[in-house]
Amino acid sequence: MTAATRWEALSLYSKIFRIARTWQSLSGLTDETMKEKQYIITEARALFRKNKDLTDLEEIKQCIKECHARIEMGLHYRIPYPRPMHLPPMGLGGKKERKLRTQERLRKIAKPVYLQSQEET
Repeated sequence: MTAATRWEALSLYSKIFRIARTWQSLSGLTDETMKEKQYIITEARALFRKNKDLTDLEEIKQCIKECHARIEMGLHYRIPYPRPMHLPPMGLGGKKERKLRTQERLRKIAKPVYLQSQEET
């Protein structure tokens, strides 16, 4: 990790906690605000700890890009949770591309940047 990417990751980490400190729920209810603040903090800690041992510069840049996207979407929509992605399980590709590997590859390509860290169920 270069010094610039390290600095950017640490600044994003502190930015997330500043956002959590001043977060106000869309509904304005105190209970929901507290739950959303706790979610922001828990999610940030979990993802940063999960990715702390990354050494590949491209993977680090991808994680930083995802973090920026999630911050911007959360601030814009005032919802801290990642927006769902709706794709039918085997709905991508033509009749010739019905093989499972092709479907998985197409789903990975179609997955938005802000959901890269989310596990698919």
